[in-house]
Amino acid sequence: MHRTDSYFRRNPSGTSIRRFSFRRKPTKESIPIPTSTWTYNDESNEWQLLRGSLYLSSLVMMVEDDDLNLHQFFDDETDVSRLQKDGAHIQLVYNKTEHIPLKDFAAEIRGGKDIKEFIHSALVLLDVQDTSIGDLLEIILRQIKQTYVPHNGGSGATSPTLSVSNATTTMISNTVSSMASGHRENLNIEEIKQALFVNDRVRILAKTLQATTATETNWTYDQSWLAIMCTSPSILKRHVAIARLKNPCNLGRNCQEARFIVFILSPMKEKGTKNFLETGRTFATIFADIELRAKLLKAATQQEFISIIDKHTDHLMEQQTAVVRTSLPDPFDDIHTNPDASKDHIYYCSLPSDICMDLSRRLPHYFSDYYDIFKTYRGPQKVLSTAVFLYFACLLPSIAFGVLNSQATNDTISVPKAVASQCLGGLFFSIFAGQPLIVVSTTAPLTIYVKVIYGLCTWYDVDFRDTYALVGLWNSFFLILYAIFGVSKVMKWSTRSTEEIFALFVSIAFLVDASAHVYKNFSSTYSTVICEQHDEYWTKQKLNKSTALSLPEELSKGPCSRDSSLLYLLLTLGTVWLGTFLYKFKQTPYLTSAKRELLTDYALPVSVIVMSLVGSILFSQINLPSFAVDSLHLFDMVKFKPVSVKQIVGTGVLGFSLSLLMFLDQNIAGAIVNSPANKLKKGKAFHVDLFVIAILNGWLSLFGLTWMHGALPLSPLHVKALADTEERVEQGHIQSVIVKVRETRLTVLISHIFIGLSLLMRHVLKRIPMPVLDGLFLYLALTSLDGNQFFERVTLFFTEQAAYPPNHYIRQVPQRKIHLFTCLQLIQLLILCALGFSPILYTKLILPIWLVFMVAFRYRLLPKLIATKYLRALDQRL
Repeated sequence: MHRTDSYFRRNPSGTSIRRFSFRRKPTKESIPIPTSTWTYNDESNEWQLLRGSLYLSSLVMMVEDDDLNLHQFFDDETDVSRLQKDGAHIQLVYNKTEHIPLKDFAAEIRGGKDIKEFIHSALVLLDVQDTSIGDLLEIILRQIKQTYVPHNGGSGATSPTLSVSNATTTMISNTVSSMASGHRENLNIEEIKQALFVNDRVRILAKTLQATTATETNWTYDQSWLAIMCTSPSILKRHVAIARLKNPCNLGRNCQEARFIVFILSPMKEKGTKNFLETGRTFATIFADIELRAKLLKAATQQEFISIIDKHTDHLMEQQTAVVRTSLPDPFDDIHTNPDASKDHIYYCSLPSDICMDLSRRLPHYFSDYYDIFKTYRGPQKVLSTAVFLYFACLLPSIAFGVLNSQATNDTISVPKAVASQCLGGLFFSIFAGQPLIVVSTTAPLTIYVKVIYGLCTWYDVDFRDTYALVGLWNSFFLILYAIFGVSKVMKWSTRSTEEIFALFVSIAFLVDASAHVYKNFSSTYSTVICEQHDEYWTKQKLNKSTALSLPEELSKGPCSRDSSLLYLLLTLGTVWLGTFLYKFKQTPYLTSAKRELLTDYALPVSVIVMSLVGSILFSQINLPSFAVDSLHLFDMVKFKPVSVKQIVGTGVLGFSLSLLMFLDQNIAGAIVNSPANKLKKGKAFHVDLFVIAILNGWLSLFGLTWMHGALPLSPLHVKALADTEERVEQGHIQSVIVKVRETRLTVLISHIFIGLSLLMRHVLKRIPMPVLDGLFLYLALTSLDGNQFFERVTLFFTEQAAYPPNHYIRQVPQRKIHLFTCLQLIQLLILCALGFSPILYTKLILPIWLVFMVAFRYRLLPKLIATKYLRALDQRL
């Protein structure tokens, strides 16, 4: 249809009335000719596109005469022409729609607090007649400013009864707290209005929340309410205003019948759980209920309006709290994870039923563990890079711990024996273990335990090799019993917090060992008597330039090797810096994605090789400490001498204590590897792994080789090396999430074959400087901190609240409870470190007992200090 304009006019010659109708005729000339012009705006420093239209139109007048019943057409001979330019600006607007979950008031504590805090202090407008969103927001902002800014120098906020556009408006007093410096909020209305909309010309709201109703075939917007959010640097605290419109208002194509407006004004910097989005999500969850909106439409007063929302929130919290929440299955609980298999295999295998269940899970996947990885994207490349990583990550610590064992046992357990045991143990475990992603190695607690045994043998004058073998055999005996009777199920009481405390203890042990080596080197080459005499001599030489002083005899006995100490420190720090830089290189924008990931995969070997070349070639004239790799008898079986009953009983006690340590370490490593966050598909095998560890250590004990078990942090790092990860951004925080993990036996198998071949290249191993090994320790300690929730919560003590990550425990647990839980963990860690690093040998034997006590403390004493629902959020495995 064409637009028609008409009016009535009396006929001058009579009494009849003529109606003149003017209709635009869709002629060729009336079609608009679009024009556009590019201009540069000096104020905004950006280009603008102006749109205009040129109209050439002719009007046709139609006259209707009722008496003559005649239609007369008159052409306007002048052919009225005009030029119209609307001056419109062409702009680009970026829209992003994102799904966010409804607020869980039972789990997220901030939701209930916000409702209770703001609903009794919100600006409430009832039956507002203004239907323009700009006018409505102008009213809300001016009333917030008028109410929250004290008048006449008063210190409190006023609470007058306001009347705007015939709206019943009331404001309950909510005094703005004075800051330490006496500053108060200074609401800049114009600044806030600019932040509310995309810009001055495009009157589109920048941040809104709205509900959608979805069916199997369609979805629609809930157009009866809208939550508007805004942030401003001119305010100090959050403000909430709720307006009920008298008539439905059209606020856009997705909100054409709005009756409720919720306005949230928040500071720019605010804690993640208290920012504009979380506050808006709280009130949006409440107003998404159609029953609540129906009741609010009938509310006559502001007090009744608030009371309805308050009661509805309480009812919603009770309803959500009453729901039984299903937690993630515990990796040690076979009955809940696979109840049918549990019944069947208990029937067929009555005693070692847990081992049979592990075999039933893993045996169908055994052969696929060797070839499945080649069917995945970049599978061969991952095999190669991970095998190279494990080669250096297993070989160099075994050398370092071999040096410590050699020093502690007077070269009874030498470096070549440590390397040989690492090779044999890794091959044996990769072939026969249930979970091949676990990496076995000797660890710092085992090295400490060997030192304790050697000290006791020296004290009681007994043979070390015999005692070492007896303790190892007793340890294997107890581990076999643990595996047969399914004692690993007890580890379901070992929560994530206990595992992370022990993982952090291992990282601290690496840090302490590396620091002790640097300190020892400085003590022997930097702060020595000879260096002090050198300083004294050259000081006197400078003061007495005219006379030549003779060189003392003490200085001729040896040089002052301070350059060796400085190079030792530089190589140590250089190794850890280069390794961590390449490890994080994937997060940088340099090179391509494939090359960045390649450098990340080879971070450890590249750093070790580069720094070894720097130390052994560029600074070949500087003497650096190395290690001995010569050994005549690697596989010399222990020949037991006659032993007394006391020695058998004593070694049995030591073996039982050692079995507790291995039991806990092995299962903690297995629990971290089998964490639900790693998304493993082929199942767990805690009992089979423990049985394999028992056989392995019994065999190693007979030849005087080093013991080993599932190692931290090598096992989690092995999983990360085989994983595909992606970076996810949540409210500005970047989190690395594992998408999938390639489960294979090849990486451990190949790497340990090359470790065995390294024994044939002892002259090459001699070229690796000791500071590079210490740098490797620091690298393993630092990279193992990624994903350690305990360490992340420790950093919250020094983090601004506005920068807190939006983790699940930040949302669900009060801040004071989080810090209390972290402090209790710190106390347990300090006690663990005191026992592990104590100079008293006997205190180290209490280390496994303290680990057991930590589990009991978590389930018996800690619930009396922190509510169980908070512990569940802080301690759950993700």
